[in-house]
Amino acid sequence: MISEEISASGPEGILAGTLTLPDQHVELDDNTPVAIIVPGSGPTDRDGNSPLGISANTYRLLCEALAEKGVPTVRFDKRGMFGSMSAAADANDVTIESYGDDLLAWIDTIRSRLPRKDGLLRRVVPIGHSEGGLVVLAAANRIERPYKMVLIACPGRPLSDVLKEQLHANVDDAGILAQANAALCSLQNGKNVATSGLDPELAPLFSSAVQPFLIDLFKYDPAALMRKNKLPTLVLQGSRDLQVTVKDAAVLVGGSETALLTLMPNINHVMKHVAEDTREANISTYSNGSLPIAPIVIEAISAFLASS
Repeated sequence: MISEEISASGPEGILAGTLTLPDQHVELDDNTPVAIIVPGSGPTDRDGNSPLGISANTYRLLCEALAEKGVPTVRFDKRGMFGSMSAAADANDVTIESYGDDLLAWIDTIRSRLPRKDGLLRRVVPIGHSEGGLVVLAAANRIERPYKMVLIACPGRPLSDVLKEQLHANVDDAGILAQANAALCSLQNGKNVATSGLDPELAPLFSSAVQPFLIDLFKYDPAALMRKNKLPTLVLQGSRDLQVTVKDAAVLVGGSETALLTLMPNINHVMKHVAEDTREANISTYSNGSLPIAPIVIEAISAFLASS
């Protein structure tokens, strides 16, 4: 296995990422697809970590485990963040469509870096994690010669509904919940929220800097996009995911003729095995970068990519 730096064209500068190959000495077969990890929400780096308290190394471990199965991968820093800082002056000035633009740029880069000997386009499989799944769904019809896609912990409902459910599960204060509901309703209707009167607990979630992105984000219905999708799609959902539920996965694939749903017992949002059904045990994996990705994730993805 070998990893090397790779870059794609961003809106204002380069998008930075890592290419992981199973073997530096073996030329890829023309039929070998390359997987690209499309990251989840917030300031998430190419390894799947965040300064907001996540150091699970989810994407790095996923790519390394897939390489052991013979699957080359690319993972990248989002525009305006980390190694892709120069790609955008403001990391918050973004939309789901512009994240899709970056995905298309990466696909072009992969096909240029790893061309097929027969002159056809290399097959690239986006693997969207959480919000990244929505990016993949929204951009799928813009990919030239698309092949397959994988969605991991992808919401099946508009993100405003998911966020509301998360808040109600984790906040006991009725006053804070009322403020949150009002803010979400306003953003769903395309209207900004005054931050001056918000409870401090809600201020980071609804900061004025991210509100334009939230307004755009809340317009998308993942299940509606999935119903229009014609690509073979693997949907992976953990039973102990605290952020996206099995119910989301069922809604996501409900109207699809091309989706394959794999439910993963005892797996959480960062693709780690959780032995105990407690929040403490679950959250502890978010900061455990040495805990491997659950084998069921790797087996399901590698088998799906190898299938005809």
